[in-house]
Amino acid sequence: MKRPIRLVAAAVLMAALAGCQSTDGIGVVRTNEPDKGDYTAFGDTFDGLKTVSDVDYYASDQAITEAKTQFRSENYGNAGALFYKATRLAPNDGVAWLGLAASCDRIRRFDLADMAYGRAYKLLGATPEYYNNLGYSYLLRGKLQEARSNFLKAYELAPNDPTVANNLKLLSSSVRNIERS
Repeated sequence: MKRPIRLVAAAVLMAALAGCQSTDGIGVVRTNEPDKGDYTAFGDTFDGLKTVSDVDYYASDQAITEAKTQFRSENYGNAGALFYKATRLAPNDGVAWLGLAASCDRIRRFDLADMAYGRAYKLLGATPEYYNNLGYSYLLRGKLQEARSNFLKAYELAPNDPTVANNLKLLSSSVRNIERS
């Protein structure tokens, strides 16, 4: 008795999904953009309506702005909480993940930082900011070889970036002035 119900449910679902797609005349299926002559459910045309690609504001923007302010004020715990909120609001926001990683570095939660760096790399790729931040993370951990490797990758991508240059200087002074407690 359950088998016919499943077949009917599957057929209804497939019909509903098929109604959401259109072709552009050359066999490419589109599911998100309306044609110029299409009408909305309210009887007006789609002309002038914003699509997702037109949006200027994202839910995570305010959290990231506040997080950056807290980070600059050296309130790294608050910054981390706000960057975390931004990652919950927009899970595919690489800037939020990179900020979360940097905040976790500053409060010495390197386990969380590593997780956030991994996510940031998947979203942002090999950017100078990514390598610079990761290098600084390794510098904080005392892993100077890994720090140097990442700073050099950042330098190759952005040779005129003053932050990368400063971090390379910081690294060289760390090597010369070893402090043990």
